[in-house]
Amino acid sequence: MTAREEIVERLAELAAAIDGRDWAAVAAAFLPDAHGYSRDGVEAIVRQMRDHLDGCGPTQHLLGNHRVAVDGETARSLTYARVHHVGAGPMAGRFFECMGEYDDRWVRTPGGWRLSSRTFDMRIVLGDFAVLRPA
Repeated sequence: MTAREEIVERLAELAAAIDGRDWAAVAAAFLPDAHGYSRDGVEAIVRQMRDHLDGCGPTQHLLGNHRVAVDGETARSLTYARVHHVGAGPMAGRFFECMGEYDDRWVRTPGGWRLSSRTFDMRIVLGDFAVLRPA
């Protein structure tokens, strides 16, 4: 695979790990000192994600329109995302959906490409944000 193809595959694997609540796989996608979801360090990133998703029902991260620029051992990817969250427990019957673009920075490591930075620019928001909650 080319570096671009590897990064697009990592993005798909990360989306599946998030939707599957495979927190070990999510953590493995980031460098230990990464910045993402307004947090610094992989442990804080995963904790932030769990605070939003552990009390939420099923989610689906749909990714597309990948633009990847590779510069040696680093890369940047811009990826459209449409993310649907189903409410659970007291939020059953509700949903939260957001659409926007991930801006990801990558570093090639001996174990493959890993994220050093991730931001999500939400451009469209539908439903009830309160669907996102801890367990």
